[in-house]
Amino acid sequence: MANITKSNLTVVLYNNFPIILLFISVINDFDFNNLGLKYFSFNFSYILIFCYTLKRREGLGYIYLFMAGLFNDVIAGLPMGISSLLFLLLCGFASYLRNITLRPNLVKDWIFFLITILVLNSLSYICLVFIFDYEINYIDKIVNISFTFLFYIIFRYFFDFIEKFFGRYRNAG
Repeated sequence: MANITKSNLTVVLYNNFPIILLFISVINDFDFNNLGLKYFSFNFSYILIFCYTLKRREGLGYIYLFMAGLFNDVIAGLPMGISSLLFLLLCGFASYLRNITLRPNLVKDWIFFLITILVLNSLSYICLVFIFDYEINYIDKIVNISFTFLFYIIFRYFFDFIEKFFGRYRNAG
């Protein structure tokens, strides 16, 4: 009986791992400036959403993405709905790539991810500067885009490892 309960808990954790990780990353909002690394930041949420939307057909769920975006806006001090819009657009770009791709290729996914984050940051800039008259530090944005792009490969391998390690629970439950 304990084995069935342990298996069900593992299935639930496996199926909800990306959602739990998304909310932890959004609520945590860890800043590397506390470590003395001034020009080091990346958007883990973008990487997570893009990778898991490509991997799983069911994705992360639009309601969860919208709620995570609202949490991100409150914590980061952005106007409400900006991050939700960007998260949903990111999910849409990844879904589009998943539907048009016959054979997944890491390099092509990586380049498409760069194009996607450039489009998202452009939309974010337009909304924040022209509509809300928000002050943006351009160096921080460039650094964030660069490190997000570079760390995509590392986290993609990490998420692939998680999927393979817990792959036996994919169809269970």
